[in-house]
Amino acid sequence: MLYDFLKRALDIIVSAVSLVFLSPLVLIIALAITLDSKGPIFAETPKRAGKTGKLFNIYKFRSMVENAQEILDNNPQLLEEYKKNNYKIFKDPRVTRVGKFIRKYSLDEFPQIVNILKGEMSMVGPRAYYPYELEEQSMKYPQSRKYVKIILSGKPGLTGVWQVSGRSNINFEKRVEMDAKYVERRSILYDFWIMLKTIPAVLSGRGAV
Repeated sequence: MLYDFLKRALDIIVSAVSLVFLSPLVLIIALAITLDSKGPIFAETPKRAGKTGKLFNIYKFRSMVENAQEILDNNPQLLEEYKKNNYKIFKDPRVTRVGKFIRKYSLDEFPQIVNILKGEMSMVGPRAYYPYELEEQSMKYPQSRKYVKIILSGKPGLTGVWQVSGRSNINFEKRVEMDAKYVERRSILYDFWIMLKTIPAVLSGRGAV
């Protein structure tokens, strides 16, 4: 299909060029993370659901303290807030000083360029959801199941329509509906439009947690 070919070509070109030109920023972020707190440079996160539901390891800069997932699992209060707020914690105590900055401007997502080059993700697409997030939220919002099925027919993206429309301010039900409509629309011009909208959305930091 022409769309799939052009989309893959766009992914490779844009991600490769970004990796080359932004490599100094990558080194600065990596150094800042190392100096700020103990732990690895990259985050240890549960696998995400990719195209057809295939699980993959997503690459992100570490923005939280070491063993953040273990801390969450053993803290009932944090875990309750995490699930209540669509798998987000506002003013999360696990986030480091450098982490607050890179999360606000989505710099922690930059390593996902490697996922794009590997073909696991795309520059533009639906959110890369956790499998348990899709399962639990689909039970909470049964009407969203039809959207989840559509979402999993495409690759998740580094950015997407919901990211440029409020990020964490949008609940699960609305988010999956927006993602599904994106997948159904399938347009290179639409992808370009979303990428352009991503720049002011990231700079504003709106909806970031």
